[in-house]
Amino acid sequence: MKVKVKKRRTTRFSDKLNKGPSFEDFVMGKAADMLVDPLEQARTDPNARLPEWLKTPIPKGKSFHSLKKDLKDLKLSTVCEEAKCPNIGECWGGKKSEATATIMLMGDTCTRGCRFCSVKTSRTPGPLDPNEPENTAEAISRWGLGYVVLTTVDRDDLADGGSHHLSKTVMKIKEKAPQILVEVLSGDFRGDLKMAAVLASSPLDVFAHNMETVEDLTPYVRDRRATYRQSLSVLDTAKKTNPNLVTKTSLMLGFGESDQQIMQTLKDLRDINCDVVTFGQYMRPTKRHMKVVEYVRPEKFEYWKQTALDMGFLYCASGPLVRSSYKAGEAFIENVLKNRRRQTPLTT
Repeated sequence: MKVKVKKRRTTRFSDKLNKGPSFEDFVMGKAADMLVDPLEQARTDPNARLPEWLKTPIPKGKSFHSLKKDLKDLKLSTVCEEAKCPNIGECWGGKKSEATATIMLMGDTCTRGCRFCSVKTSRTPGPLDPNEPENTAEAISRWGLGYVVLTTVDRDDLADGGSHHLSKTVMKIKEKAPQILVEVLSGDFRGDLKMAAVLASSPLDVFAHNMETVEDLTPYVRDRRATYRQSLSVLDTAKKTNPNLVTKTSLMLGFGESDQQIMQTLKDLRDINCDVVTFGQYMRPTKRHMKVVEYVRPEKFEYWKQTALDMGFLYCASGPLVRSSYKAGEAFIENVLKNRRRQTPLTT
């Protein structure tokens, strides 16, 4: 007799999961203070439509498809694709020597679970590829880029957070193609500042680490292991380890943050001599992620750009579609290197 197997119901995720405290909060006795999620409390229109200024054309063109094919052939992962960046067509659409690509190292699976991020998560990602530094350097040197951004998932499963692996990759790139400018968008190494110093001591040009949001909202937006003060310490350590480094961070707007909170964040960044800051609009990647509280208007982004420059930042990219590595080559080359060269006296 044929036994009828009862079909299991499909698991469906609900945004209600984001509204209450986590299991850890109950264990730590914090739940009583978290009955209302401030992001949910700040949201006034749960059905807000995407404004016109955030709509982008579908990426196309010979150059875009050529770079996409090259990446696939070279077996390189990019955060441009993994994070569904809306600027991929613009950043990849020009000549290769002018293109900006953000290569993701140490796998495509993160050990953390931030509420805004679409990258896969797991407590036990796969092992590192020992040949990745050499292979990445060879691929990039042949690719002909003028500027490359190396980023990484958080690897809390590794004793050093992957700092030596990243450092080795930078060194290999500089050996094979010293003309290429290298930015590393790093994690926080679980607050191990010695590991941040290891990476800062490598021959990279820009040390980037994203604050993501203001201090008060950090526990609700980012994984609880990624604290605001810890991120400040990483940027501070990088600058103190190598004062010649350009340090850079990025903030997303649209979580319900106030002007006063943003201003305080900018002051905190200037206190540690952070050089570059970017502002972009948070965009919900899937229905499993936190909703947008507010679509910030373009003129507000322009206001924060001017405010940052007035405060002494060397450069600020700010706009609804800006991402941390948005046209990074242009930002670095035109606004940082040129300024420094003007300030450096000629020697005879």
